[in-house]
Amino acid sequence: MGGTDKLMEFLDNVPVLMRTLTALQRAAAIDEIVIAAREDALVDISTLCKTYGITKCSKVVRGGESRCHSVLAALEASPEARLLAVQDGARPLVTPALIDRTVEAAAKCGAAAPAVPVKDTIKTVAEDGAVTGTPDRSTLRAVQTPQVFEADLLKAALQSALENEVPVTDDCSAVERLGKVVYLIDGDEENLKITTPVDLVIAEAILAEREGR
Repeated sequence: MGGTDKLMEFLDNVPVLMRTLTALQRAAAIDEIVIAAREDALVDISTLCKTYGITKCSKVVRGGESRCHSVLAALEASPEARLLAVQDGARPLVTPALIDRTVEAAAKCGAAAPAVPVKDTIKTVAEDGAVTGTPDRSTLRAVQTPQVFEADLLKAALQSALENEVPVTDDCSAVERLGKVVYLIDGDEENLKITTPVDLVIAEAILAEREGR
């Protein structure tokens, strides 16, 4: 994003993060929201939560040096939770319905996440760019968030990853390391992650269609 804070970029006049939090606020399955953020953003995020009526937000805590550290910091701030849902702040088009469906699935199986089929043909490559393989696309899924787990399971998985210095790009990977099965439910093609400027353009178009503009 060229050095800009994508979470504070405006999406139809509302910050990306606030759109994400509003979906969590409206989800029936979510009782409490804890936000892990950079130290220099804590006050601004707390203020925005009040402005946008995110009443389920109980705490805004300082994140850590890695994803694992940040998620653990948020989890420790909610010790009574039985299920924990980890949501990317940069997925502002997630719907309350998808959040509720994922929580419902995790309540039954212990670990669940939404995912969509991969559309493109995927290649594995060597460092020099040479193709080394073509996985069967029918077996591939792009995993989204929220990723929802039994609390003790997620905490143990993240702590194990940190202790063994294993980098994980999502919480499902950490849980899979422990030999636990993660079940995927049908995700939403519109639940995109804001990563580059073009994603903001696409998200604006999706919002306009949702609102009939």
